[in-house]
Amino acid sequence: MADYKAPLRDMRFVLNEVFEISKLWAELPGLAEIVDEDTAAAILEEAGKVTGGVVAPLNRSGDEEGCSWNNGAVTTPAGFREAYKTYAEGGWVGVSGAPEFGGMGMPKVIGAQVEEMVNSANLSFGLYPMLTSGACLSILNHASEELKEKYLPNMYAGTWAGSMCLTEPHCGTDLGIIRTKAEPQADGSYKISGTKIFITGGEHDLTENIIHLVLAKLPDAPAGPKGISLFLVPKVMVNDDGSLGEKNSLSCGSIEHKMGIKASATCVMNFDGATGWIVDEPNKGLNAMFTMMNYERLGVGIQGLSLGERSYQNAIEYARDRLQSRAPTGPVNKDKAADPIIVHPDVRRMLLTMKALNEGGRAFSSYVAMQLDTAKYSEDAATRKRAEELVALLTPVAKAFLTDMGLETTVHGQQIFGGHGFIREWGQEQLIRDCRITQIYEGTNGIQSLDLMGRKIVGSGGAFYKHFSDEVKAFIASADASLAEFTGPLEAAIGNLDELTAWVIEQSKGNPNEIGAASVEYLQAFGYTAYAYMWALMARTAMAKQAEDEFYVSKLGTARFYFARLLPRIHSLTSSVKAGSDALYLLTADQF
Repeated sequence: MADYKAPLRDMRFVLNEVFEISKLWAELPGLAEIVDEDTAAAILEEAGKVTGGVVAPLNRSGDEEGCSWNNGAVTTPAGFREAYKTYAEGGWVGVSGAPEFGGMGMPKVIGAQVEEMVNSANLSFGLYPMLTSGACLSILNHASEELKEKYLPNMYAGTWAGSMCLTEPHCGTDLGIIRTKAEPQADGSYKISGTKIFITGGEHDLTENIIHLVLAKLPDAPAGPKGISLFLVPKVMVNDDGSLGEKNSLSCGSIEHKMGIKASATCVMNFDGATGWIVDEPNKGLNAMFTMMNYERLGVGIQGLSLGERSYQNAIEYARDRLQSRAPTGPVNKDKAADPIIVHPDVRRMLLTMKALNEGGRAFSSYVAMQLDTAKYSEDAATRKRAEELVALLTPVAKAFLTDMGLETTVHGQQIFGGHGFIREWGQEQLIRDCRITQIYEGTNGIQSLDLMGRKIVGSGGAFYKHFSDEVKAFIASADASLAEFTGPLEAAIGNLDELTAWVIEQSKGNPNEIGAASVEYLQAFGYTAYAYMWALMARTAMAKQAEDEFYVSKLGTARFYFARLLPRIHSLTSSVKAGSDALYLLTADQF
């Protein structure tokens, strides 16, 4: 496997040249005095060093060794504790955390690049700080000042970790039927009892404490999701002076034996009258948890991108070195027995598909992160509202499309290696195994598609979608004629998506099955169209600078490949959506 090298040049291109991110920061008062282009560059440079030099070397060994469970204690693979200590001491757990509680205060668009690096280096490792950052976000936005002051500094510092405890043995997505109970106590605390499963980082040896955010129901809670509350439950009780006290009444019953991410502890957590404190108001827990989950959903999308990037770095090195057969047009390496496989059309197809999807995904995830920053920091109400609605629209696309493309990209990487791609020592099969979970957790991609189609498209009457469509059309209208090779297909693609959106909204009025029947293919069509917008933006920048550097020539060539070979996928997806739901209900349950 090739050594991981953070794609810093491409990150700088996206942030500084395509999106001119410093202009946005200058307009957002909360960021103007914290970050500029030079600060961001220095942060990303350092993140590249620690992820490439400290975290990445543990990827394969961590997969081989995995986590182990012994009488409730979980041990992470060799080297993880030391690497986590280095990572935490660098401030990376709190890179986007609130400065008043010890975080670095960087915008999400910078945090997104750091997330990509750590997950490319080692997804199992990256899950530990990711869950902590997400838990911090919910505490920051919904907990009392007392809880914030007591827990956030050590969590941002990486001394304590965080987890989110949602799923139970009998329910996953349908959280309204959870059974975990919270009994009020005279001192204002609660006793939490119940079992949670699939809890990432629920128990491990990386930190001295773990702060669990647990969904549970109060005795008088209404039925369904409106009766869910959120509780902060520490593994080890924290004294008034901040020191650690007795262990709380909770335990790790076991860890899951998984297809991938084997160095990430996925735990069964038992809460046996554990002491906790409510976060936000009673029965408002789902809202508080979704603050964390929406950030995590973009983060999971970035995981798909990350593994695709790692797969591409391995594959391109292999394709340049591996000798096999001759080029169709005749020998390239005449002094050798065969040519490198990069000369072959099918290998180039796979490599360019990987490159186009990775670079398009990096631009798209950065674009969504920019909307999060705008929604958080803008002082203009209308600007905030637009950004919030764009985030709502694009979050399920980012989670599902980035991870679907991540799996496609990791599979292409394995295929380029041929038989060696099936062998563990080369590392490519691990990337596929690790990537597969990203399409499942934080809401399966089918659920993300249903959220997009049902809540964000039909639920808003197309209003959220109009923000995106209008922006793309404004870009096309403002583009120079020299960009016609990109803006022409983009205009056709956004026109197609407009029509498809209106079609599903109309069809859903007469048949509620149409929403679910259309959702997956619709999200895919949306994703390819969104990437086309990103590639048109990147092509505009690259076209103006192509005489300066081969980097821009490569960028333009990849943009042309995307429009020629990948964007046309929207046509079959559109046909599938318009086929309607009838074909899904031709069989009874017994006829399957």
